[in-house]
Amino acid sequence: MSTTVPPLDIANVQGDILAGLPKKVQHYLLFQIDDDVQAFRQRLKLLIPLITTTPQVQDDRAKIAAAKKAATEQGKPAPLVKLSGINISFSHSGLVKLGITDDLGDAAFAKGQFADSATLADPGSTDANGNFVPNWIPAFKNPIHGVVLVSGDSELTVTATQAIVNGIFNIGAHNATMHEVLTIKGQVRPKDEKGHEHFGFLDGISQPAVKDFDTKPNPGQETVRQGVILCGRENDIVAGSNPPVPVVRPAWALDGSFLALRYLFQLVPEFNTFLKDNAIKASGLTPEQGSELLGARLVGRWKSGAPIDLFPLQDNPTAGVDAQQNNNFRYDFPDDPHTQDRCPFAAHTRKTNPRADLEDLGISTENRRIIRRGVQFGPEVTPDEAKSGKTKLGRGLIFAAYQSNIVNGFQFIQQSWANNTGFPIQKNPIVPGFDPIIGQQSNLAPRTLSGTDPNNQGANLSLPTEWVVPKGGEYFFAPSIPALKSKFSL
Repeated sequence: MSTTVPPLDIANVQGDILAGLPKKVQHYLLFQIDDDVQAFRQRLKLLIPLITTTPQVQDDRAKIAAAKKAATEQGKPAPLVKLSGINISFSHSGLVKLGITDDLGDAAFAKGQFADSATLADPGSTDANGNFVPNWIPAFKNPIHGVVLVSGDSELTVTATQAIVNGIFNIGAHNATMHEVLTIKGQVRPKDEKGHEHFGFLDGISQPAVKDFDTKPNPGQETVRQGVILCGRENDIVAGSNPPVPVVRPAWALDGSFLALRYLFQLVPEFNTFLKDNAIKASGLTPEQGSELLGARLVGRWKSGAPIDLFPLQDNPTAGVDAQQNNNFRYDFPDDPHTQDRCPFAAHTRKTNPRADLEDLGISTENRRIIRRGVQFGPEVTPDEAKSGKTKLGRGLIFAAYQSNIVNGFQFIQQSWANNTGFPIQKNPIVPGFDPIIGQQSNLAPRTLSGTDPNNQGANLSLPTEWVVPKGGEYFFAPSIPALKSKFSL
């Protein structure tokens, strides 16, 4: 790619990447392209005008904000604004099916997530040929060529919008140009749980700001150069290169982004039982408070979103939803970098965004940042599940994260941070342990972490269960609108 790149035109970028498709409901239509590839490419041309761009997302969010403001002024509840959005991405096998053989410069993408699952330490086994096979559902064990994201204000709107997509590609008809492998259906949790994942913690708080797009970052929010998220732009660099070397990509890859998609089930009753059985005991704490404190120290935040680095012993719900406070911390302990008083080294939020743990060592984390756009799926925990402590209905998170380089971003975070018991580094003699939420051992041996008890920081806590269970996933590339027109469609 030429070193001279035109200024970013956000109209060229699919809307979910930088701005996030607004959603109460979101479907992920996983598809395979049928044999008549030329026919598929012709039909794709009909879809492109319906693809939601970044400016369109900004307009939709302005409509939502205006409706909320008007309702507040009238003393009424905010209405749902009827809207929908469509984006599309392709896997490496999908590019091959289309006859696109350019090297996009990302080894993980080229390999695919099924082959990468052992690197991620997903649970699985070895088949008769010595190949690792993850414990995924069958749909993800066969090639998936692409995914269409369909989002909207309601299941009715999203289903109707997906029907339009189905009609464009004649899905289910004798002249179909692609067929549905699986549609994963996500929905925002109800009422007070809106924005919270199924374990109950407010999610999506510490997103990076993108230079010259997010022009008013919140306190503590890191601004990353555009090439960390968008291919071909500033700081889109080869994984592990020092000094940084720009990735060589085809010109049409400019302003595309790689999507790491994971189908993650959560064992919520089992997680809650563990918190109760291992509640932190301290003077003045009730068993319920000890359970809540343990959960906060495993995650790095209270359920409200308040960071324990700022509020180590007691929740502050107001701060949890205040963008001026809930991301304004660094895990910096200049007097004693080995203390876990406020936050365990292995807490989920610290493992996946270590801030001062690396920055104060002169190690940049900019190219490790990803933008998360996932959504929850499945029902709320039933009274029977809560009573028995056993999961009976499937629920969890459709994890979706964008980056310009999967090897730098998602793969590195999972393999080198979450699964690495020695990370954060230079904490000797303390061994931080696994990320208790997403850290994995492929053999499912019990995991441990230190620092969960603020009064006994050297003690290790054994985690007998992996409460987040991957059941599938794939790596995709979300092309720019110009690329969809010139390279993908006919």
